[in-house]
Amino acid sequence: MDVNGRLRPNDSNDSNVLTPWRPVNVLPADVVATIRRRAIFECCKWDPQVEDVSTIAEVPIVLETGQWRALAAMSEALAAELTAAEEELRHRPDLHGTLGLPRAVVTALRRANPAPTNGARLIRFDFHHTADGWRISEANSDVPGGLNEASGLPRLIAGCVARTRGAGDVAAAYAAGVMASLPPKPHIALVHATAYSDDRQVMTYLAQRLAERGARASLASPAHLRWHEGRAQLAAEWATGPVDAVVRFYPGEWMDNLPRACGWWSYFGGTATPISNPATALLTQSKRFPLVWDSLRTQLPTWRTLLPQTRDPRDVPWQHDDGWVLKPALGRVGEDVGIAGVTAVPDWKRIARDVRRHAGHWIAQRRFAPTPLLVADQTCYPGIGVYTVNGRAAGAYGRVADRPLIDARARDAAVLVAES
Repeated sequence: MDVNGRLRPNDSNDSNVLTPWRPVNVLPADVVATIRRRAIFECCKWDPQVEDVSTIAEVPIVLETGQWRALAAMSEALAAELTAAEEELRHRPDLHGTLGLPRAVVTALRRANPAPTNGARLIRFDFHHTADGWRISEANSDVPGGLNEASGLPRLIAGCVARTRGAGDVAAAYAAGVMASLPPKPHIALVHATAYSDDRQVMTYLAQRLAERGARASLASPAHLRWHEGRAQLAAEWATGPVDAVVRFYPGEWMDNLPRACGWWSYFGGTATPISNPATALLTQSKRFPLVWDSLRTQLPTWRTLLPQTRDPRDVPWQHDDGWVLKPALGRVGEDVGIAGVTAVPDWKRIARDVRRHAGHWIAQRRFAPTPLLVADQTCYPGIGVYTVNGRAAGAYGRVADRPLIDARARDAAVLVAES
């Protein structure tokens, strides 16, 4: 296998099948039921079913050790380049308008001086295997989710698949990173969109992992936080007073919807309380990030190798060439991704109409053909989100879709590594 994850014949038992996935069988129904129940109660997986469809895949994604090492190395290189580019972009307000950010956010970025005090940095890179090796579709550098699935599902499933182990405990690595520079028994605010159960479950799970290390974790909305001379304080009925750190799981582009009293612009700079992640992460969260690469001093060789060609929609003939994928600059969870022949026709028409009207908030990305996984004569398409904590690979989050698009309909899958 080469550095980009392209398989050589001796990487597979069948030299004619270039696939990174180790064949696996569907888990027995009683085992799946047990895993589902344990995921709810042990991993805060409160949304195990959407309508009539389980959100937990009945098969794991099993990678050979060499494949996981390649993904980890590529993720660490991507993280190093991303954080360097982000710091440079912080000082390049002339490029902020290209990124498709809300106007109020652009204003906050320009006033963000000095930089926020950074806490642990969590990033997730979404990988897909192709005939040309591994490629990334995007980076989740702002508020990457999936911590409970990434840490919990492998622990529950690894024992059901012989000679495998989890790729890592992301939540444990993140909790350790958050607490690394804090005093003993710190008070940490876990700020999130409290109306969304899928956000709440992530923060509840992280609160448990922080508590294991002696922290007091308070779950709160960003509207419950106040900033005084750069220091964060909680002002809620259940918790008041200063906090030692803030963990943000509230999208940066939503900040300008908050009341002015909570001082939301503080997440972008001028803080003394450590923030994980700082809202300046939006500079690289935007899928229009590649449009400013040529204007940066920062070299991005790994990004240029792994991310498909990305252009402003106005610069490519996406209307007449189905080799392009349309994506909103700040879309998440595959929302509003348009792929001709894959996206439902009514949705495609709506997306195309919005792209024509608001092209500056979209990108066109070269389409790639993902390597499928065959399970019980059914074809599915895996995606692997590899997390880094402070630049080091910490584990992975898997999703499996019935079509070549990882979106809200995809199912969560444990990512396991085959032991030699």
